[in-house]
Amino acid sequence: MTDKEALKRRYALERDKRLRPDGPLQYRRWDDGRPDPFTPVTERPAKHDHVTVAFIGGGFAGLTTCAQLKQAGVDSVRIVEKGGDFGGAWYWNRYPGVQCDTASFVYMPLLEETGHMPSEKYAHGPEILEHCRRIGKHYDLYADALFHTQVTDLEWDGDRSRWIVRTDRGDEFTAQFVALGTGPLHVPKIPRIPGLETFAGHSFHTSRWDYEYTGGDPLGAPMDRLGGKRVAVIGTGATAVQCVPPLSRAAAELLVFQRTPSSVDVRGNQPTDPAWFAEIATPGWQQRWLENFTANQTGSAREDLVQDAWTDLARRARDRIRKLPRTQLTRDGINAAYEDADFEKMAEIRDRVDEIVQDQATAQRLKAWYRQLCKRPCFSDEYLQSFNNPNTHLVDTDGRGVERITATGIVAGGVEHPVDCIVYATGFEVSTPFTERGGFDVTGRYGRLSDHWGEGMRTLHGIHVHGFPNAFFVQPSHGARLIANIPHNLTESGTTITGIVRHAIAHGHDEVEVTREAEDAWMELLLGSTSNVGAADCTPGSYNNEGQDSGPRRAFFVGYPQGAQAFFRFIKQWRTAETFDGLEFRTRG
Repeated sequence: MTDKEALKRRYALERDKRLRPDGPLQYRRWDDGRPDPFTPVTERPAKHDHVTVAFIGGGFAGLTTCAQLKQAGVDSVRIVEKGGDFGGAWYWNRYPGVQCDTASFVYMPLLEETGHMPSEKYAHGPEILEHCRRIGKHYDLYADALFHTQVTDLEWDGDRSRWIVRTDRGDEFTAQFVALGTGPLHVPKIPRIPGLETFAGHSFHTSRWDYEYTGGDPLGAPMDRLGGKRVAVIGTGATAVQCVPPLSRAAAELLVFQRTPSSVDVRGNQPTDPAWFAEIATPGWQQRWLENFTANQTGSAREDLVQDAWTDLARRARDRIRKLPRTQLTRDGINAAYEDADFEKMAEIRDRVDEIVQDQATAQRLKAWYRQLCKRPCFSDEYLQSFNNPNTHLVDTDGRGVERITATGIVAGGVEHPVDCIVYATGFEVSTPFTERGGFDVTGRYGRLSDHWGEGMRTLHGIHVHGFPNAFFVQPSHGARLIANIPHNLTESGTTITGIVRHAIAHGHDEVEVTREAEDAWMELLLGSTSNVGAADCTPGSYNNEGQDSGPRRAFFVGYPQGAQAFFRFIKQWRTAETFDGLEFRTRG
């Protein structure tokens, strides 16, 4: 029997030792002077024209939305992207071993439309990046795209019912509609470690992987220039779990500096059987899989098409709840059943460490002591095994992190570890304000978005903001707020935006804007909901603002109270009715 109270005390102890007063300020942006190590910047003339839709961001949000706009007959579509190609996070993340953590069949959008069969259950980065390019080609999105272009300002011109888009390449063009899908995974961050700038060796962030130094390439060629190198990885989150195994195979010695262990479950990746895929890929197959995955996560499905670790926890909780006597089918009873399922799952994950890692001292330090969704769950069949390699060593800091960096190495626990290269697997900015992370502000009818959202994000459906006509936001909050398969959110938002744009054009409307009353009503509905993801009692991380109080703004990072599946049903009914309740369409006289 699990001693629940003892386990909770252990969780609290591990959390408390990692709390820091500086919270998210313990990180700063990474800038190595190489704006894009993957694609050279080419000169082009500045744009001073007009398009129907300008989309800011060339990742999944931009691709899924603009593909649907094209399908709907809206041909004048321009994507503005700061990278050198489409892909978003998958453009920048080219580190060795990178792959999706959600099954390819639900993660990679527009598979059915483009006729692509993922090569494996969890596709690797190069295949996902190529699929982004496939979407761009399939829907002719390259023709008017602006790459290596950073938006510097968006300004609403009410006299002409147009948005003015300004960029760092001298562009100043107009668009009837703008959509923003800048996402949270494009601004790399590193910890503010004393002495970081004094390091005389080589260093880089995983999203700016330096293959000139390591050898190899994003396609998986061996990193043949690390044979005589002592390499350090700082960070043990999802990125490190993926890049540590190939580094362990390549480096003369690998040191993995850990502040907080990740929960590392079985991945069970396997190649896709073409015969099986032909059986399941009947018309509408991907939408069915998306809906099934969401239904499993919310505990309402009886069939599990995806069969992965994401749906496993939901199945466990659902089974426990179904076994509860009627007298215990209360909020407290259901929460207790979910907690029991989580305790059971995390115990299995910790037991797996003992089964794999041969050195028991190392195994104990690799165990995660928190609830599964306190931090992003990880999946690997190679990470834990890497610590059995004689050249790979865990440097556990017991929650304190690296103390300082010298010209020749890294100091942790009072011991200096000489290294030749430091790899920062420390992720991206997530909790910074939307406009700060995006690198530009948006000026609407009454003022700037940064002021409008100063006390917290306010929208209708996570897409529309009062005072910002003809502008759409593509992001998870205030809608389904799924944590495991964000592309489902993005696709649904794109479908909704396409329906609104098509309706406006077909009826000759110049503007569309959410009313203040509709925005207020939606926020009132949402603010009555809560989320157990990244709660205050979780170990510090990006999910809970590094354990610090976010102030009133945190209350606004919520989703539809009845859950993701219910929101998708609601928004489908809302857009297919074509009354677009809460929106006001206007035609200039």
